[in-house]
Amino acid sequence: MDRLLEGKGLVRITLDDYARELGAFLAYDEALNVKVLENDSDVERLLREAEEEVRRELTIENLKSNSIIRAYRDFMWKIGIDPTKIRPASEALIRRALRGNLPNINSLVDLGNAISIKYMVPIGIYDLNKIVSDLKLRRAREGEKFEPIGRGEVILKGNELVLADDVGILHLFPYRDSRRTMITLDTRNALVVAAGVPGVDIDRVKGAVHEILKFLEGKGAKVSHDVYLAK
Repeated sequence: MDRLLEGKGLVRITLDDYARELGAFLAYDEALNVKVLENDSDVERLLREAEEEVRRELTIENLKSNSIIRAYRDFMWKIGIDPTKIRPASEALIRRALRGNLPNINSLVDLGNAISIKYMVPIGIYDLNKIVSDLKLRRAREGEKFEPIGRGEVILKGNELVLADDVGILHLFPYRDSRRTMITLDTRNALVVAAGVPGVDIDRVKGAVHEILKFLEGKGAKVSHDVYLAK
């Protein structure tokens, strides 16, 4: 039985010592009664605006010199992941924007992508009804399995940082989400999470979540106007 059917409130996110030592943090909040569409003209406009803005300010050649992009790259190097091979989620999207090949998934995923590009922070949006407990940002266990969107099962080495509930991993920090809790056209309640690392301002990360919630509220979703911080 999912959390909402059990009458539980806001999903709480905590960090283990490994995450705290690394300086990782998360901004998050929920949006209830959302309506996910195949296409939404307002979201499409935001996506195009984000694409145009990033093209005015960045190029593929100078992207890695940007201080925010650099912060996420440095974090990944710190935990033993090569960011030139596995990009932080926000950088991967910005690269696609610069090349003019941004994907269109659905209105909620596309909204998250637009705001991720605008703020340059990784954003994950998860189906709240598929989350079974409070969440923890923690060190992965050696041999732990992860089933990402668009790929086969991944066996983790134990150096990774993951966001997980009692069933398993929702997010491989800060670059990949799971199939189990991904947003679909059937999603009605969502958890919005933005990933922060040392060198990235907390207000920037919280602001990204706030903008998504404000947009969803304008579309009829119920939001709390509180962006929570796990650090």
